[in-house]
Amino acid sequence: MMTSINTRIIAAAALILFSVSCQNRKVTRIDPEDRIDLSGRWNDTDSKMTAGAMIEQILTGPWLANHLQKNDGEKPVVVVGLTRNKSHEHITPETFCKDLEKSFITSQRVRLVQGGEMRDEVRTERADQQNYSSEATMKKWGLEVGADYMLQGVINSTVDEYKKEKVVEYQIDLQLTDMETNEVVWIGDKKIKKYIKD
Repeated sequence: MMTSINTRIIAAAALILFSVSCQNRKVTRIDPEDRIDLSGRWNDTDSKMTAGAMIEQILTGPWLANHLQKNDGEKPVVVVGLTRNKSHEHITPETFCKDLEKSFITSQRVRLVQGGEMRDEVRTERADQQNYSSEATMKKWGLEVGADYMLQGVINSTVDEYKKEKVVEYQIDLQLTDMETNEVVWIGDKKIKKYIKD
């Protein structure tokens, strides 16, 4: 009997604390382009800045002029492969890869083809069309545009910490590989350094 009363009292106290904590929370809509760094960890601003800087490096590299010269001015076809996270934080590389793809498309200097799971989904849809779409509208097999180059990368980090101060450096390394010859035609990196004080 006493345990039941204690349980009720604890549950009521928890409910009151939860209600009070919820009343203090305020949510405000902000511009997605605003740069806000609450935790000091890798965030959307870092991803966008890095992708923009890396694409600028890629598109000014000599590999692009060489490709255009060898192929009568035809734009190279690029597929964005894996970017591996080897940093000390949980970073979702897919968001960074999407920022890279968006920057490539915006530049209009290369052609971009799907890779990985997205490409598999397109192929599954094409397979379904063979069975369920009219002959006039079904998309044929064997007409995909093959990539000339694959972009791959890795995100690393180092942490220097003492008492309530911390310096975190992220290094993002990307490389572009010729799909036919396996030759690495471009390598670039971007560093972001943050000083965090509690």
